[in-house]
Amino acid sequence: MPTPNQSSDDLLKKIRSLSPDRLAKVEKYVEILQQQGDDSELSIAVTKLSEDAFRKVWDNPEDAEYDRL
Repeated sequence: MPTPNQSSDDLLKKIRSLSPDRLAKVEKYVEILQQQGDDSELSIAVTKLSEDAFRKVWDNPEDAEYDRL
């Protein structure tokens, strides 16, 4: 099994061999992957920040019946 450095080196060699047109496509794809990661991290952060606000609304005696379901 290749090491992480070896895999990176192999990938870089392949990328360097691409035509400028294909290289532009790779760059766009990488940007999409980065954005997806950023969006996921943002969603997790927003969820954590909202927990206290929702807890105040949902954690009450009236809703305790639903907790038992």
